[in-house]
Amino acid sequence: MNTTTMDKEALDHLKEKTARISVISNSCLVLLKFIVGFAVGSVSIISEAIHSSMDLLAAIIAFFSVRKSAEPPDAAHSFGHGKFEDISGFIEALLIFVAAILIIREAIVKLLGGGSEHFSPNLLYIGIVIMGISALANWVVSNRLMKVAKTSESIALESDAWHLKTDVYTSIGVFIGLILIQLTKITLFDPLIAIGVAIVIIKAAYDLTKKSSSDLLDHSLPQKVEQRIKKIICEHAVDYAGFHDLKTRRSGPEIFIDFHLVMPGKVSVEQSHDLADHLELDLKVEFPRSNITIHIEPCNEGCTRCGSFCTYFEKERSQDDS
Repeated sequence: MNTTTMDKEALDHLKEKTARISVISNSCLVLLKFIVGFAVGSVSIISEAIHSSMDLLAAIIAFFSVRKSAEPPDAAHSFGHGKFEDISGFIEALLIFVAAILIIREAIVKLLGGGSEHFSPNLLYIGIVIMGISALANWVVSNRLMKVAKTSESIALESDAWHLKTDVYTSIGVFIGLILIQLTKITLFDPLIAIGVAIVIIKAAYDLTKKSSSDLLDHSLPQKVEQRIKKIICEHAVDYAGFHDLKTRRSGPEIFIDFHLVMPGKVSVEQSHDLADHLELDLKVEFPRSNITIHIEPCNEGCTRCGSFCTYFEKERSQDDS
């Protein structure tokens, strides 16, 4: 799966279809976990049901955000609707924090109660099976979500994938905890595992909050990406006098690239425009969902030579070397 072989419409359809799968999967798991959790009386299973409820809500938010972000620019949103995905990612991160708080609260109540209640061995086996099914289902769905998220550069799907990734780890933790209870009859393992679940969730929530808020605040793209952009521009260095003021940002799956291109004084407007178009096409090969703005300005140094041979830049380099 490659963005260079899929158009925007196909990618948007794929994102929506994948988000729908997440909603269906989470709905089934939430129902199963709540039924088994209350039947067994296990706070760790109930905590997983709460976590999965947050996952379901996050999946629904992601589903609607990818649909909204796919809408073309309009009079009120001339830069498109990509920010809807960033908002979705931020809300999903906050939901994970809420889930962690609820889980810790339930676990502390259980610990203060001494954890002296006994679980039915048969029901424990059912709980173990359900947690195993949950881990497997979420592993399959989260991998699909992450694959599509990376392909389409969707922060909403990536956030949803991380939701389910944490659910995989926490389900495995509860799975192990229930086995320990079955083997040792020590029920305190149940709330202790629940607290461990919450710690994992908080870490995931912090990472997602940091990433989504970065895009909401129009933080520059990672340095590695900006260096790649500069390298593509520099491949045409013989055709211009220089470039500066490179600015980048992300809006959902879309990225925005803005820079000034300095052209030799004797180059015509038409030639400058052709070069700008060529640079834009080259950048879009590697960054297909990019919106590029190139501001053309003349070189005022009085020389007639251009590009990497410009006498002005040769002079600047020689000064730097000295």
